[in-house]
Amino acid sequence: MSDQDTLPAPAEVATHVVADRVAHHRRTVVDVLSQRDPRLLVVVGPCSVHDPAAALDYADLLARAAERYADDLVVVLRAYLEKPRTVAGWTGLLPDPTLNGKGDIATGIRQGRDFLAEAASTGLPLAYEFVDPMLAHYVADLVTWGAVGARTVASQPHRHLASWLPMPIGMKNCTSGRIDTAVHAIQAAGLPHSFPGVAPDGRPTVLRSTGNPDAHLVLRGGPTPNYAAPHVAAALAALTEADQPPRVVVDASHGNSGKDHNRQPAVVADLAAQVADGNRLLTGVMIESYLSDGNQPLGTGPLRRDLSVTDACLGWSRTEDLLETLAQAARARANR
Repeated sequence: MSDQDTLPAPAEVATHVVADRVAHHRRTVVDVLSQRDPRLLVVVGPCSVHDPAAALDYADLLARAAERYADDLVVVLRAYLEKPRTVAGWTGLLPDPTLNGKGDIATGIRQGRDFLAEAASTGLPLAYEFVDPMLAHYVADLVTWGAVGARTVASQPHRHLASWLPMPIGMKNCTSGRIDTAVHAIQAAGLPHSFPGVAPDGRPTVLRSTGNPDAHLVLRGGPTPNYAAPHVAAALAALTEADQPPRVVVDASHGNSGKDHNRQPAVVADLAAQVADGNRLLTGVMIESYLSDGNQPLGTGPLRRDLSVTDACLGWSRTEDLLETLAQAARARANR
């Protein structure tokens, strides 16, 4: 067995302690989701991090914008290090830090952990999609807002993990566009569970959760979008019928943009109008954004550090415009 096939124990890489700051960020996001804080949650950043140094440049830009809009928005950086795949493709910095399929996960854990710690040092809260439940133990203490994605929302291990994780978890509707699976996931995550996991010293152990009261629905579209006011109203009604808190976060990308990053501004404009009209249960918006517009393929030559290697993203200048639009909408809602 090579060194790259021996994973460190979670405690071996947990060298960065920002617990008080992370706990504060988590309480803030919970207050936004619960409408105790009138601001709007905005989860924004690259589809996935492939160049940590460039992503930190992006984080610095976003941190300054977050400070400007702090009266109206709670801005959270998408710091996604795992990438779910329908069939095949690059699976993210943690599982494949060399971007070539070698699977040096041990190196990925250390590099990814270092990136998250440096990103957190900007003062930004961090968002993370938990793809592999085992890898969650290496990063969860640095994460403010977590997501379970459209391809894993029906998975029992992911629902159990969400019940144990100590942060708000957004459950995305599945790729078909149906939301009932995500509503069921919210219900399941709210219950106590016992399930296998990893102790800080690396030993297999039984994890016992008490349930996560802050799991919530994320509308990400499907074959057709589901971001418009009637879709939001239907989702809120479904949550109420399931005896779950009526609140939604809406993803402006993925199925809601038809996987075309250039459509994200129109989706955000629609969501901003709903917020400005007084919808307090539309608690957050997600945007895929990076340093430059678009994306680039892997394996065809040298990579640009400023361009996504997965989903196409909006460039920074266009992102700033959207943050301004959302801040104005949140201010209008607060003043109604």
